[in-house]
Amino acid sequence: MPTIHPMNPKVAKCLLVSKVLVADGIMTDDERGFLDAVMAGEGLDPDERRRVIELDGWDEAEQLFRTLPVEQRRALIDQLVDAAAADGRLSTQELATIRELSTQLGITT
Repeated sequence: MPTIHPMNPKVAKCLLVSKVLVADGIMTDDERGFLDAVMAGEGLDPDERRRVIELDGWDEAEQLFRTLPVEQRRALIDQLVDAAAADGRLSTQELATIRELSTQLGITT
């Protein structure tokens, strides 16, 4: 049975990146590569990676990010825009998800 990790900022960031990447119903190879690079950069262990890939904890991730300093929330929104552009195009669904998350995190774009 896998160890259940509590939500932490690294996993939360990767989950919110994944939320944007799947917003249009398709995750391209470029987007998968972007997510993999973010997970590697954050040093996620195999259980944490599985949690992100299974999209387990979006609501918890949003709640955790709401408590972080505004600079970290702004940096996340910037990274979400980069994620949405990873496949060379910004879908309306991805942009809508970024706008929704920006509002929920108290960041105006």
